Amino acid sequence: MNFSAAYASSAPAWVGFSGTVSSAPRYFYGSRTHSMHEAFDVATASGPVEVVDNVGIAPRCPVQCGDRVDICGKMVHDRGQPPIVHWTHHDPAGRRSGGFIRLHGRLYA
Repeated sequence: MNFSAAYASSAPAWVGFSGTVSSAPRYFYGSRTHSMHEAFDVATASGPVEVVDNVGIAPRCPVQCGDRVDICGKMVHDRGQPPIVHWTHHDPAGRRSGGFIRLHGRLYA
């Protein structure tokens, strides 16, 4: 599914897109995964998204406001909130496709 269709839908979808980082990264401990995550907002042509990356699996991505990024991951929707894109890293168990964050030509997966 293309990104704009996935953005407009309420169904989870695997997406790839580019955008501009619009917030500083925030770090938190995942209650379900029990590992550290980083989250940051990205402005896209379709609207804002929150990117949530498990940095217990992938390296932290040193994003700053204004950085251009390419993202691949799973988009999920939370009514009344911007969509969240997660699974922006490889699957250590090899059960599903991996995602990534690309910043300044470097891949964080």
